[in-house]
Amino acid sequence: MIVMVGLPARGKTYISKKLTRYLNWIGVPTKMFNVGQYRREAVKIYKNFEFFKPDNEEAMRIRKACAAAALKDVAAYFSKEQGQVAVFDATNTTRERRTVILSYAKERGYKVFFVESICDDPEIIAENIKQVKFGSPDYVDRNVDEAMEDFVQRIDCYRASYMPIDDEKDRKLSYIKIFDVGSRYLVNRVQDHIQSRIVYYLMNIHVTPRSIYLSRHGESELNLSGRIGGDSGLSPRGQKYANALAAFIHGQNIRELKVWTSHMKRTIQTAEALGVQYEQWKALNEIDAGVCEELTYEEIQQNLPQEFALRDQDKYRYRYPKGESYEDLVHRLEPVIMELERQENVLVICHQAVFRCLLAYFLDKPADELPYLRCPLHTVLKLTPIAYGCKVESFFLNIEAVNTHRERPVSLLSLQNVDVNRNPEDALQTVPDHI
Repeated sequence: MIVMVGLPARGKTYISKKLTRYLNWIGVPTKMFNVGQYRREAVKIYKNFEFFKPDNEEAMRIRKACAAAALKDVAAYFSKEQGQVAVFDATNTTRERRTVILSYAKERGYKVFFVESICDDPEIIAENIKQVKFGSPDYVDRNVDEAMEDFVQRIDCYRASYMPIDDEKDRKLSYIKIFDVGSRYLVNRVQDHIQSRIVYYLMNIHVTPRSIYLSRHGESELNLSGRIGGDSGLSPRGQKYANALAAFIHGQNIRELKVWTSHMKRTIQTAEALGVQYEQWKALNEIDAGVCEELTYEEIQQNLPQEFALRDQDKYRYRYPKGESYEDLVHRLEPVIMELERQENVLVICHQAVFRCLLAYFLDKPADELPYLRCPLHTVLKLTPIAYGCKVESFFLNIEAVNTHRERPVSLLSLQNVDVNRNPEDALQTVPDHI
């Protein structure tokens, strides 16, 4: 269990959502439990901050019941849904509440890692209130000033009883303290691989406004012939797109833009048209199709029917013989995601499978959807992180290109006689010499 700690408007839900999205993306089944949602379901109409006063006994009873209900759902998630990580998103500002959670977890054998967000910067707090709370169901019909005033008083209700995690008294707990949205960190007793990944991730994210631009390379010569993979250069239309991309990017007037490409010709040739420095990442290379490199889908279906059918059965986990799977690609791209989280404005010129993996991270798409995300040629996506998600803008740059998207198969009838435990080496024996 990851247990959030901190006063309202300290970015706890923002951190919870990002962490849940990241862990799911790397293949660790994770679910977020927001106690505020339980409270909104229990109390349909929110009146004002007085609900959160420590001496409001009826409200306190409801709040405790909501926390208990959320804990019960955590237990169900672990036992019935085989979840691995639960993010318990609430203020948890009192030692008493944290003790209850620890006891509950200990009885059931869960590990607990606390994430405390501490912020005293009035500008950051005010911005958090503006961005997040005005979109909250609690303040749907309130004017801005009224909502702001109520929420500030709500924070004061919590502040009266807030007991931060104590470096001495709580030295046996596993936790990270994040000060002023990442200006400083304090980490204590990291116990395992998952906790260390969580710490590493949390120490890389930031909230500075920025945009990430994703583009595939311009149309390539192999795209024209319907062949996958390879390392061909741009087609004439691909070169036109490179020039159009340069004009588009320059027209955006992006502050201190960084440009990243793969090591492959088609992305490098696309970047060259920009006339700016760019950085090459081997991690951004297209998925390795192994023995299927430079084949068409028709050739794969004809000469490697079992491989073709297996890929349709589970495209995310299917690994090409002597090549990679989408799952492999996600792990290869994790350092890229970490660096994207650290950076401000970046343009990534990449490939279809890579684009899908990056897009799935930012849009919180599950593994079974990831390999079927539409990422057409000659189109730029602008991703702008916002409070609890990501704003997406799509720009087709009006240069025609072939369609390389292959739809999810409607029927799996062709898979009835497929051996899912096949030996990948067998496929090497079936590739004809003339291909």
